[in-house]
Amino acid sequence: MLAPLLFVWPISIAFTHYFANSVASFPYDQSLREHVAAVSRQVSFVDGQPHFALPGIAQVFLRSDEIDNVYFHLLDVDGSLIVGDTELPVPRHPQGLPRSEHGEVLFRDDEYRGQALRVAYLYLFEPGASAARWVLIEVGETTEKRSQLANKIIASVILPQFVIIPLAVVLVWFGLSQGLRPLTRLRDRIQARREADLSPIALRRVPEELRPLTEAFNSMLARMQHNVDAQRRFIADAAHQMRTPLTGLKTQAQLAMRESDPGELRHALRQILSGVDRASHLVDQMLALARAEASGDAQQPLLPLDVDQLLREIVETWVVRALDKRIDLGYEAAGAVLIEGNAFLLREMINNLLDNALRYTPAGGRVTARVVAQGDFAVLEIEDSGPGIADEDSQKVFDRFYRVEGADGEGSGLGLAIVREIAELHQAAASLRPNTRHADGEEPSGCIARIVFRVQRPPPPRGSTPDAVQTGFA
Repeated sequence: MLAPLLFVWPISIAFTHYFANSVASFPYDQSLREHVAAVSRQVSFVDGQPHFALPGIAQVFLRSDEIDNVYFHLLDVDGSLIVGDTELPVPRHPQGLPRSEHGEVLFRDDEYRGQALRVAYLYLFEPGASAARWVLIEVGETTEKRSQLANKIIASVILPQFVIIPLAVVLVWFGLSQGLRPLTRLRDRIQARREADLSPIALRRVPEELRPLTEAFNSMLARMQHNVDAQRRFIADAAHQMRTPLTGLKTQAQLAMRESDPGELRHALRQILSGVDRASHLVDQMLALARAEASGDAQQPLLPLDVDQLLREIVETWVVRALDKRIDLGYEAAGAVLIEGNAFLLREMINNLLDNALRYTPAGGRVTARVVAQGDFAVLEIEDSGPGIADEDSQKVFDRFYRVEGADGEGSGLGLAIVREIAELHQAAASLRPNTRHADGEEPSGCIARIVFRVQRPPPPRGSTPDAVQTGFA
């Protein structure tokens, strides 16, 4: 607050000086005006010639002043001195008299004998004569009284500021210190907390001004506590899930060390390799889930992309695995379907859906991937002919490490959790339902995983009227 105050104070002094001079000049200008009017009443015109009839004692009285010097003179139209001081300067009018100066007392600042002078002057015209016949009356006064009065006004205004402004600074400093004391106490309470303490701040002694800020801070702490709890649960679940394959690997390694038969040894090594694959898959799924959560926190930008083309490219990479399992992997083209998405995360999501479908579909079954455009929405579907799913499990399967009881496939329980995280990042809806589609004479079996996106439509050309669009989807 001191910096702008120190900047404004000199400007305030300059304005005070200007207005003080204006105020101080006003009464003395009125006095000069009266002197000019008094002199003008003593001027008369006889046969077109001006005559001045002011007694000598009156002239002495006109010039009398205890502080300033007063000068006056009368000049005719030719500039000849009628009476008064010869060297008193006259106004300059090279093109003649302006109309506004006819009979009007005017003022100007000038200099006479090295002294600043305030001059009042009047062009007095002969009644009924032409505008070319006039007498110039000038009364000038030095400015000492004006300067003294202006200095008194400035002193009366400026001097109290030297007391008031420091006092105001002290009072403001004290007021701010007292006003910020609750904030200081709140800061100390926060700094005194342990690193792991995410409990809310008690609102009992918080001032009303800080209550909204404290409530917002408590809300942030609650969200942080929720995230920390979720991370702890995730770490505990991951540790539990990792313990099983590691225990199996250890057991198989111990058995392999005891075997001397080459056939049994190769069998144990195959079991170890299978356990390593399961553990590696679990680690990959955990890392994928962590990346999806981190992407949601960082709010990565979503760009327009063709989800149908992306689906086709991914399905092509799964053909070899499908052939190894003797599963008919199909793709149904839908043409260009634009959505806003992150290609890396969508690829991870589709890979998890295909992996889940191929894992639980038996040999001889089929898996079909498609994108269906329905009005303002694009529906990505992965359909399989596996064992299906019960309605009560259709939502639970998206929880972390949840496995359907009696499922034969080997999985980590994280694939569909990753799918849900990525779908929510794209503001899409993920669902897994029993497959009700079947050919004639076939019983329905398997599941259909659906991800519903909002379609990204190109802007319509100018001047065109967009057609009505369907806003729902089956």
